[in-house]
Amino acid sequence: MEIFTKKLTSIDLERGLVLPHDSNLEPLQPFHGTIELSTIVESSAGTRLLDPVTIHCSTRSGKLAFTRGWYAIARDAGLKSGDIVTFYQEVNGEARYKMRVRNVG
Repeated sequence: MEIFTKKLTSIDLERGLVLPHDSNLEPLQPFHGTIELSTIVESSAGTRLLDPVTIHCSTRSGKLAFTRGWYAIARDAGLKSGDIVTFYQEVNGEARYKMRVRNVG
């Protein structure tokens, strides 16, 4: 179940990925403060890019944002402004969430 798709900006890469306002938050467990999300990262072709990564999700300025863990994904996947990420719930043995990244450049 898709939670969000977002075209990245330089701010997403430098300060943390703020979830879009139209994100489907239903698949996220209700939480207060922070939540750790075990995530598998794949290319748009479905190739795994990294071992499962734990992303730290918390409220920042009233909005949910990915911080710790997200920076490693962005760096290791070579993400740049304009690239697209899709974050969704897909439960399997290693992680509960997946992030598909598409480099447009």
